[in-house]
Amino acid sequence: MSSSGQASNESVKNPTKNTDKKKQRVVIAGGGTAGWMAAAAFTRLLGKEIDVTLIESSDIGTVGVGEATIPTLVFFHKLLKISEQEFMAATNATFKLGINFENWKALDHAYLHAFGVTGKDCWAAGFQHFWMRGLKEGLATDFGDYCLERKAAEANKFAHLPNNGLNYAFHMDATKYAMFLRNIAEKEGLTRIDATITDVAVRENDGFIESITLNNGDVVEGDIFIDCTGFRGLLIEKALHTGYEDWSHWLPCDRAVAVQTESVSTPVAFTRSIAREAGWQWRIPLQNRVGNGMVFCSQYLSEEEAVSTLMANIEGKAINDSRVIHFRTGRRRKQWNRNCLALGLASGFLEPLESTSIHLIQQNIVRFLRMFPVDGIVEEDINEFNSQANFDIEHIRDFIILHYHVTDRTDTPFWRHCRQMDIPDSLRHRIELFKKTGRVFREGSELFDDSWQQVMIGQGLMPQSYHPIVDTMSRQELEILLNGIRQNITRAVDKLPPHKDYLSRYCS
Repeated sequence: MSSSGQASNESVKNPTKNTDKKKQRVVIAGGGTAGWMAAAAFTRLLGKEIDVTLIESSDIGTVGVGEATIPTLVFFHKLLKISEQEFMAATNATFKLGINFENWKALDHAYLHAFGVTGKDCWAAGFQHFWMRGLKEGLATDFGDYCLERKAAEANKFAHLPNNGLNYAFHMDATKYAMFLRNIAEKEGLTRIDATITDVAVRENDGFIESITLNNGDVVEGDIFIDCTGFRGLLIEKALHTGYEDWSHWLPCDRAVAVQTESVSTPVAFTRSIAREAGWQWRIPLQNRVGNGMVFCSQYLSEEEAVSTLMANIEGKAINDSRVIHFRTGRRRKQWNRNCLALGLASGFLEPLESTSIHLIQQNIVRFLRMFPVDGIVEEDINEFNSQANFDIEHIRDFIILHYHVTDRTDTPFWRHCRQMDIPDSLRHRIELFKKTGRVFREGSELFDDSWQQVMIGQGLMPQSYHPIVDTMSRQELEILLNGIRQNITRAVDKLPPHKDYLSRYCS
């Protein structure tokens, strides 16, 4: 046997083949956002080929605070043929164009990380090189002035534009989203069982999960098991002992406190992320309320202090009691182990700073469907899946660490720790490359591209040089280029309706 929780070669070389072509039995353990996203996708996309059962207990609550998303959810909904208007009406959703980071570089400093592309690249160099020369010669304004989504967010305007001309995501009620997806899955033939899992049976010969025993005595057998049991990881960890890779030395925050409040102002088309003494506060505007919370490090701030800080910095009356959530940043050593796939919190946790939790769920759902083991599970699929999943989460991890590490703040012990802490070599390389040359390269299919330079510049990291191709332009040509981009964006934003007006028309 290899390291803890990893299947030996023998255990996957001779899997049970689906020779009689019976429908594969997929059992989803746990509901919440992860469970119901999986259920809706499996039933709607493969419903005629598989039987899907979801087990969740009404007695067990869900975290339910993942209320901000990124643009990839638009693709997921199109894949499942979900009506955007129906989704938004059911989840009290608003549109989101980016995240406003306040106090991250320094106190009283802010920048907006938008979902769009900044400026125009050329074959040899990104727009940031032209912008750097423009800044040096007094021709350029703020970097964000050259991004349509950034300027639309600042003006709190929104509309669907042709050819995906405005990149967007959503703020939504996570609990209502799970119910919305549940309705889809049940209409597609899913079987839901309301019960608590008391035992997981593992086969002796190959270590595969065979069945789940429920508190009512029923035994649910399956061929493939999806673990959506949250931090507990009842299948992927307690049954299969997969192991966990701890990243708290890079991402030290280990607590979150959340509370909902009444709306007191027009919902903005961006998430607010406000850095505090030992962490940061989120503010997510929905149609009917606001989601609030604070992620913090318990080494530098007690739970009582965190709750007090959050409650002192909310707007509107609280409509529920605040609650504290404990977590440990990191990932399972394998997302797919034997015949079990872990999704959501069961697979690991990256804090919600860049709203990537739901993205990682959908990525692994779609990846698994592409590799769906129709004729039995093989080691090559497991290895390829885990390699791709690890690539995704490691690059997102580095991007989140960047926000903490590249800062001018030294006003508290927490921020001094973040400035001085060790970082992954992969992130160190990106930072040094941008700092010395202004270059940013997207590796493979990684999620973030333009976002790297938006955040690095926003956090105060400025390149020391730019590409020499920029100097082939005359000063007048560069001025025309920069002014033209900015003026086109201004005209486009002027034509957009206010976010609130568009929302009321679109969701009515």
